[in-house]
Amino acid sequence: MRWPQLRGKPMTLAVVIVPLLGLFTFVALRSGPLAPIAVTTETVTLQSITPTLFGIGTVETRYHYMIGPTTAGRIRWLDAQVGDVVAAGDVLGEMDTSELDARISAQHATIASADARIQQAQAQAAFATSQADRYEQLLQTRGASEELVVSKRMERDVAAAAVTASQAELVRLRAELDSLQAQRERLQLTAPVAGLVVERHADPGTTIVAGQAVIEVVDPTSLWIHARFDQISSQGLTAGLAASVVLRSRGSLPMQGSVLRTEPLADAVTEEMLAKIVFHAQPSPLPPLGELAEVTVTLGDEPLLPVIDNAAIRHVNGQRGVWTLADSGLKFLPIVLGRSTLDGKVQVLEGLNDGERIVVYSEKALTADSRIQIVEAIPGIAP
Repeated sequence: MRWPQLRGKPMTLAVVIVPLLGLFTFVALRSGPLAPIAVTTETVTLQSITPTLFGIGTVETRYHYMIGPTTAGRIRWLDAQVGDVVAAGDVLGEMDTSELDARISAQHATIASADARIQQAQAQAAFATSQADRYEQLLQTRGASEELVVSKRMERDVAAAAVTASQAELVRLRAELDSLQAQRERLQLTAPVAGLVVERHADPGTTIVAGQAVIEVVDPTSLWIHARFDQISSQGLTAGLAASVVLRSRGSLPMQGSVLRTEPLADAVTEEMLAKIVFHAQPSPLPPLGELAEVTVTLGDEPLLPVIDNAAIRHVNGQRGVWTLADSGLKFLPIVLGRSTLDGKVQVLEGLNDGERIVVYSEKALTADSRIQIVEAIPGIAP
């Protein structure tokens, strides 16, 4: 009577275990380590992209003037504050001129004395000339000796030479006066151009050396961006290319400009190319000098080439490439990349053809033996 019961228990266990094994296998194949990896794909297409180059720069001025005296001295007065707008020729300050003023006054007195000496010499020369002429006439009537006539001629010549020497001395003294007056004018701190005062390095009463800057003036209409670009991606950067500038203080207001020039010297330390970017229209209000700016330069159009999303690029065994969908399954193809755009598109110079289908995003790392499931999007990974 027990044999039927013994035979029924294994049958009951089989009825329970087999569905469980099936359920376990189903779960393992759907969500376990044997489950297919979700991927998104795209088809390679031929496109002509317009690559862009991104860089960081600072606001600078093309024309910057350092105003200071040409001789050492003490600042007498200074009437220029940071932020002042000045016109060309405005006198912004002056060095102490007391010593030069005294020398100029003394020179005027010396010139007056020289003028008097010239008048005296001219009177003496006129008298000597009249005397020489008189004795010349007396010589004709034998009223004077020839020796006396020669003496009067010599007196006339000496008097004329004295006039010439006095006049030359006056010319020299006036030249010295002009030099002193020019020195005095150079003691005036004058704005060379219309501009904006951005620095004041000293105050009245300060003694400074020759050539030391007292005031800095910039031309606010000559603003540009001193920009830096990565050397690796800066191929094609040249003067005349269109650029967009976004100042840090005006993040939502891009301003249009262009590349004025690329600098002949790169930064060997940071491995960056340097360029000057000018605005098509000067920003208003003017940004402070030194403000950071983001620069995007539009490079020339590229020829038709395979273009892919840069998210599809993988590195396998030290090679850069993409996973392609072949009839036999996944296949890794090494590729050679070209130019890229800021929106994530990149050219493929070698390794891919138009129409091939590649993996863009994957739930996890792929191998040639991976089972995949193509989906529209992967939450948290692919948009």
